[in-house]
Amino acid sequence: MLKKILIIIILFALIISPRIILGLGSEQSAKEALSRGDFSSASKEYELAAQRLFWRDDLWNNVGKTKLISGQRAEALLAYKMAKEKDVLSAFGWEVLGEESWQNGNYREALNLWQEGLTHYPKYFEFYSYLAMAYREKGDYISEQGALESYLKFESDTPETAHLHYRLGLLLMLDSPEKALEELTRAARADDEFAPVVDTLRASLNLALLESDPALSAILLGRGLALVDEWQLAARIFTRATQDYPTNESAWAWLGEAKQHLEGDVLLEEDALPEGDALTDLDQALNLNPNSVLVRSLRGLYWQREGKLEEALQEFQIAVKIEPENPNWHTALGEIYARMGDLSSAHLAYERATVLAPNDPYSWQSLALFSINYAVQPEDIALPAAQKAYALRPKEAAFADTLGWVYFGMEQDREAEEQFLFALMLDPDFATAHLHLGMLYLQRSHLNLAYESLLRARDLAVDAWVAEQATRLLDEYFQ
Repeated sequence: MLKKILIIIILFALIISPRIILGLGSEQSAKEALSRGDFSSASKEYELAAQRLFWRDDLWNNVGKTKLISGQRAEALLAYKMAKEKDVLSAFGWEVLGEESWQNGNYREALNLWQEGLTHYPKYFEFYSYLAMAYREKGDYISEQGALESYLKFESDTPETAHLHYRLGLLLMLDSPEKALEELTRAARADDEFAPVVDTLRASLNLALLESDPALSAILLGRGLALVDEWQLAARIFTRATQDYPTNESAWAWLGEAKQHLEGDVLLEEDALPEGDALTDLDQALNLNPNSVLVRSLRGLYWQREGKLEEALQEFQIAVKIEPENPNWHTALGEIYARMGDLSSAHLAYERATVLAPNDPYSWQSLALFSINYAVQPEDIALPAAQKAYALRPKEAAFADTLGWVYFGMEQDREAEEQFLFALMLDPDFATAHLHLGMLYLQRSHLNLAYESLLRARDLAVDAWVAEQATRLLDEYFQ
């Protein structure tokens, strides 16, 4: 019996020894290929080594990585799945499999893979950045906040992490506003592109933290988020405010405003809003206080967006009666009258706003744009109004651009080009000026210059209307 066992062992050794030698040789060849930067050859040799040294399950991670780097993604995924089945998947492998699921729209599966990867490799902090992304998609802001905090513990403040500090600052505004400012400041310090939006949020945070009325404090935080177009987060705060302070008309009005902005957005269960549409909440606000100018103005905006101009006009007329000295309501009236075709009433409303606020460049800008866009005495109204707005704020690109737009409408192309270029000197990323300059160059048949300007307008646009106009012109003239 012993003799038979020895014979079997000898035969097994004779069979396996060449396989071991070949396998070790393949592994060595793979390493040499790696040193030359030949990842394709390395992946082939690692695969041979993994097949020959069948007890070396770890080699499948090497196969996956080299195939991934050499552009063989499908084969790399198979190798990583093999390593996962053998319970030896590397941290990078868990990351890659999660990414693949995410790119295929399998968000829950991706989340599970990254969570499982974290349990195997708790010090592989890159998982936290992926988990934050997944939690955000899921609407689980508490878990997203925790993941961001864990990730940023291991990262220094760089332009690459600025957006994560910014996002964490936004989330902290929901429950820890006193901590939010630090993260927002770190974002702006790491990347100055965040400075303008952080300044807006800082102002809202400071006002909210100084406010003794908790309802108003919450509303100020929500309004701050709304100003930077974070309507889902703002809606969370407004929802909570209506629950905590159900008789506060401003909370209901702002919740209605948020709901209208979120119409059409796909909201997950975790991010769902209370029952009722935007108008339901605005009606609730009106019932609580029909003399609130805030409620009236937000209802006016609601009807204006819905295309119900008569209803919008009534709301802003009431707002004017409540606060007759507020130029904003007269400007809003002017816009409604203009859209309704009552240009005489519109002109009077816009001019009334400038009388009430002679040092406000926005009132003059609104008058100028009304005059040039509706061709109402451009030389007598639009030009002096645009010049006045520019004189009040000579270092702001928007007012230089408005003056250029007036010149453009008056067919004074040289002056228009000078103003558009000056606006871009003040702010090279001001998309509206790029759009207007592109339109001017199109009119002059300077197609190369027009293409460059319109492309910049499309790529830099924050305003959806600017992006749409630039895209339309690019498609029309350069397809």
